[in-house]
Amino acid sequence: MFRIAAVALFAALIPAASQASSPQAWEEFRADVGARCLAAAKASGMKTPEVVVHPLGTETYGIAVLREGADKRICVYVKQTQKVELTPAT
Repeated sequence: MFRIAAVALFAALIPAASQASSPQAWEEFRADVGARCLAAAKASGMKTPEVVVHPLGTETYGIAVLREGADKRICVYVKQTQKVELTPAT
């Protein structure tokens, strides 16, 4: 159920993706989103969460889904500032 919701969320965001960039730039973007979201998750008490980064995000935000057991969170990455915020634990 969680994977279906995450896939649906990501599919809904694809049309709102940012301007075109090189494949290398997108790879670096995804790596940065993943690393910053993982660091925030660990700082919030998650030990080894699974991190799924949306390939493009939105025009303004990078998006990742974090899951560790029953704990599921969304990570929002502000492209302009590279700051992240997590939703509370569920």
